[in-house]
Order: sequence, then C-alpha cells, then structure tokens
Amino acid sequence: MNNAWEPVAETLRAEIAEYGRLLKLFEEQRNLIRGADPEGVLQASSAIQLQVGVLDQCRRNREREVGSFATALGRPATATLRSLLPQIAPDARPLFEALIGEVNLLIHRVRRDGRQNHRLLACTVECHQEVLRRLRPEAFTKTYAPDGRVSVATLRPIPLTSTAG
Repeated sequence: MNNAWEPVAETLRAEIAEYGRLLKLFEEQRNLIRGADPEGVLQASSAIQLQVGVLDQCRRNREREVGSFATALGRPATATLRSLLPQIAPDARPLFEALIGEVNLLIHRVRRDGRQNHRLLACTVECHQEVLRRLRPEAFTKTYAPDGRVSVATLRPIPLTSTAG
C-alpha cells in the first residue's frame, strides 16, 4: 500500500508540537506578568516572537507537503487536506481527522491565550501609567481624538529617581 500521506502526517505532528511550545510560552509569560517581572516578560515576549516564526515555518512545510501530496494524486496543489481525505487509505483517515482537528483546536487556543496575554499586558501598562499620573499629575496631559479615544501624553520626562531634601 502506498503511504505517500506519511510526510503530511509528520508535518502535522511537528506543527502540533510547536503549537504546544507556544502555548507553554504564553503560560510562562502570564505567570511573569502576574509576578511583576518586567525583564522576564520581555524575554518571554522575545521567545514568543521566535516561536511564532517557527510555527510559520511549520505551516509552510505542511502546505508544501499537502501540495506535493495533492499533485501526486493528480489534484491541484492548492487542494485542502480535508478535500484529500477520500484519497487517503481508510485506516489512516481517522488519524488525519484527529490531526486536523487538533491543529484547529490549538490555533483557537493560541488566539485565545494571545488575546488574554495582550489584555493582561495592556492592563499592566494602564495601571502603571495611572500610578505615574497620580504621583506626578503635572507631567501628563489627556487629549481626546475625534473618534473619542483618550490619549495620554507625557509633557516632561519623569525621572526614575529623585533626591529628597
């Protein structure tokens, strides 16, 4: 039996593993945000950006393998993997259905966790700005854009330390 679908399954497995790594990085970043570790948050953000690049490469590899598989079956290289399922051996179809489902689930989780971390970071920045505005209100000015958004600008640089007396 021809197992030309095996490279496609391997790329799906690799992609799933990399999504798992990204989700772990998101979790670490959340813990660092909650632990008020700005240096750690920056390092985690860099690691997340690198992992997104790895995932992008995995996606391109999968698309290339699916395209090659489709072409080998006489189908257009742009055919979706789901449309190729009938061409896969019946005993391997459940594997592909599970792999496709897992990739889609992980994409959903990555988007959800990414939004959650973004909200946490935005809230943290907003809280820090509020503390600074209360400590030095004369250093900030609020303006409103025509669309109603509030913009806060720093009028003077805020020294990180100052001497007393």
